[in-house]
Amino acid sequence: MTTDSQGGGRLIVGLGNPGRRYRRTRHNLGFMVIDELAQRWSLRLRSSLCNARVAERDGAVLAQPQTYMNRSGYAIRCLLDHFGWPPENVLVVYDDVALPFGKLRLRPSGSPGGHRGMESVVNNLRSEGVPRLRLGVGPVEGSLAEGELVDYVLGDLSRQEEIAAGQMVERAASACELWLSEGVDAAMNQFNG
Repeated sequence: MTTDSQGGGRLIVGLGNPGRRYRRTRHNLGFMVIDELAQRWSLRLRSSLCNARVAERDGAVLAQPQTYMNRSGYAIRCLLDHFGWPPENVLVVYDDVALPFGKLRLRPSGSPGGHRGMESVVNNLRSEGVPRLRLGVGPVEGSLAEGELVDYVLGDLSRQEEIAAGQMVERAASACELWLSEGVDAAMNQFNG
């Protein structure tokens, strides 16, 4: 596992909304990536720390904030404070309608790009230097009118999308594992495209 210059472990956080109603929505793909990693690593997420479901293995922590998407930054800040890690030690995984469905985009830093969950993260950590993995959920047909965005991201995945989403979640989990072992540049080189 890669460590930063200050030492310490790494935190992978999937953004989403808690509760059964949101489980299969486009907005919960970040949670699905964390579930995939937990399954690969034979871990169980538990609600135990910073209003988040968490699991730990060998200095790596998986987390799903239970604060709802637009307040995710509170839980992430609490987790980083708890472990004493800087913002660059977290990888935030979330859906993005600006990317075509199924596309992955990893970046070491940047603005929230209009994503409310990432806005909360940047505001709470007071830093844009937060690595992030964006999961493309852009509509296959056409673009969305402003009023349609919320209904679209909170809508359940269609049958057609479920297959592509499952493949994207598996690739995203592999990107997270590469970020842990070799860092952001290696993961970007392999998974951005």
